[in-house]
Amino acid sequence: MKFIEMTGSTLESMLDEKELKELSGAGVDDHSIVRVNQHGDIEVRRELKWDVIGGLLGDFEERIKKQTGFEWA
Repeated sequence: MKFIEMTGSTLESMLDEKELKELSGAGVDDHSIVRVNQHGDIEVRRELKWDVIGGLLGDFEERIKKQTGFEWA
C-alpha cells in the first residue's frame, strides 16, 4: 500500500475539529510520525509498529498533497 508520511504538526494543520479530536485522543503530538494511505487511514509510528488511529474523509488526498508537496510512495 502507498502512503504519504508527515509529522503530527503537518497533519494537524490540515484537519477539521472532529478529525483533530481523534488525533489528540490517540496520543499524536507535533513531533509524532504519521502516515496516511490512499484510503484515508491515519497511522502513527509507535516504538515497534504502526497503529491505525483513525481516518480522513472528503478531499483528503488533495489536502495532503497540497500541504506536504508529496505524492503517494
